[in-house]
Amino acid sequence: MAMSEKEVEAQCHEFREMFDALREQVGKVIVGHEDIVDNVLISLFGGGHVLLEGVPGLGKTLLVRTLSNAFSLQFRRIQFTPDLMPADIMGTNIVVEDPGTGHREFQFQKGPIFGQVILADEINRATPKTQSAMLEAMQEHSVTSAGQVRPLPSPFMVLATQNPIEQEGTYPLPEAQLDRFFFKLVVGYSDRRQLKTILDRTTSGEEPKAEAVADGEKILWAQKLVRRVVIADHVQDYAIRLVLGTHPEGEFATEMTNRFVRFGSSPRGVQALVLAGKVRAMLNERYHVGFDDITQSVAPALRHRLLLNFEGQAEGVQTDDVLTDILENTPRTMEKESAA
Repeated sequence: MAMSEKEVEAQCHEFREMFDALREQVGKVIVGHEDIVDNVLISLFGGGHVLLEGVPGLGKTLLVRTLSNAFSLQFRRIQFTPDLMPADIMGTNIVVEDPGTGHREFQFQKGPIFGQVILADEINRATPKTQSAMLEAMQEHSVTSAGQVRPLPSPFMVLATQNPIEQEGTYPLPEAQLDRFFFKLVVGYSDRRQLKTILDRTTSGEEPKAEAVADGEKILWAQKLVRRVVIADHVQDYAIRLVLGTHPEGEFATEMTNRFVRFGSSPRGVQALVLAGKVRAMLNERYHVGFDDITQSVAPALRHRLLLNFEGQAEGVQTDDVLTDILENTPRTMEKESAA
């Protein structure tokens, strides 16, 4: 049943209030990194997972824990190490004995993946065998153990961290798993003012804590609402052409793409662009997606979906450089189509 204009406006207003409340609660604990917080929230309401990359000590783990407090969701932390096995994540069958009858039977003991907000800390330290155990959970929201498929709680979100500077004893994530992440966010250093605030909060006895402002039911409602935001055909086509611009030798590939990119983005890239655009539209008090809503998400949505070739790696080209070039060389509307 179609909603009236007033009902749509009321629901979008409720969504913005919840988003702002989550921002405020996270801001009690996390100093700075406003863009990172916003993009994590956008990923949540877009129904996706997030990969956080940054050097140690920048607050990645604290951010995830704070978000779980503000969401009132089940938080689970998995510390990835080279000796971590798939069963350590998913769970395993154990023998349970009935104290009265002495009868023994196998019972499934759930692993830490059976949460709602999963912190996969230093995910690139686990072996490929263990990393693959996360693949089904992230894509299907279920795990298979002993031939039985077990659904995970809903909503379900993985926030994984990785350290870009220590490569000894790490296993780079395969492209198939990277593609499962909605956004890849690069966490930078705090500035002088932010460091002062961090010191004031952490060395003076203060213990700020985020309060719960949204539960799982509210988040599922918001995720459904996001998908109802309208996107015009010409804006959607712009998002499609941006993704096609990452495909070397393709119709919309730029010179930089052809020279430095080996493989471009999958269809999940354009899905992330459009869903993130819908969230941004509602945050800007609009019920339709604009061009700027799409461009603001190009870097986080596509940077991990490009694979540079040997020449690109040798010359120190970054995927963000390629994406900036694509944005500069992709017109928002096609001249022939607009003339027609």
